Amino acid sequence: MTVTYDYTGKVVLVTGGTRGIGAGIATAFAAAGAEVIVCARHDPPPAPVGTPLPPSLGPSAVDASSPPPPPSAVDAAPVEGVRFVRADVRAADDLERLFSGLDRLDVVVNNAGGSPYAPLEGTSPRLHARVIELNLIAPLLVAQRAYPLLAVSGGSVVMIGSSSGVRPSPGTSAYGAAKAGLHHLANCLAAEWAPGVRVNTVVVGLAATEDSADHYGGQDVGTAIPAGRMATPADVASVCLWLAAPGYVTGAQVHVHGGGEIPAWQHLASSDIS
Repeated sequence: MTVTYDYTGKVVLVTGGTRGIGAGIATAFAAAGAEVIVCARHDPPPAPVGTPLPPSLGPSAVDASSPPPPPSAVDAAPVEGVRFVRADVRAADDLERLFSGLDRLDVVVNNAGGSPYAPLEGTSPRLHARVIELNLIAPLLVAQRAYPLLAVSGGSVVMIGSSSGVRPSPGTSAYGAAKAGLHHLANCLAAEWAPGVRVNTVVVGLAATEDSADHYGGQDVGTAIPAGRMATPADVASVCLWLAAPGYVTGAQVHVHGGGEIPAWQHLASSDIS
């Protein structure tokens, strides 16, 4: 069975939408007919020679060979339904510029986030503060700025959460704590903004992106997942399309983790232990 969505005439904002999961989400909404705006701190990566890329990463958004354009409400012309705006979602001025260029908004996907490996001991307080700012405070501020437009359209917010926010996250404690806060924030906003604006969370497990090989040290971590592989951007995007479509669901957390992560003790247990 194939499920299709029609977002023709809808305007969708995807933060951190130039690569990885964000690019997959942006591409899926554009393919469904939406006008998609993606924002990030840096220009989209250039396409490898001879390699077709989704619209959000295509020859488009910014010509890497030319000097960066001056700041504007929209830093790049529309390409196959996707526009790029250079913006750091932690910066108030950038958010002002981003939202000043919008007169309609139907969906916000708060995807921007991440963290380096940063054990608590020996790392700077500023690093941990910035991680929490990016993964919790910035989505709050984006949702706050988007709300007046979403209230008019009867739109929705989709938060991109993480399994790090529901299980121990050693080495990325600030990130895990921020994602746990993001999950709770979504539930609070779902109640505060109901019934006009719906707010849901996609809790993403181990995911395969262009950075995953380095992040997981080249190991085949798919063997630690019951589904036998990591999630793909397309897996996450399909859930975003469903949650953003008009409906009843709000305040929900949809786990996209392939069944979770198999605990190490299962590999240690002998076959005669029940």
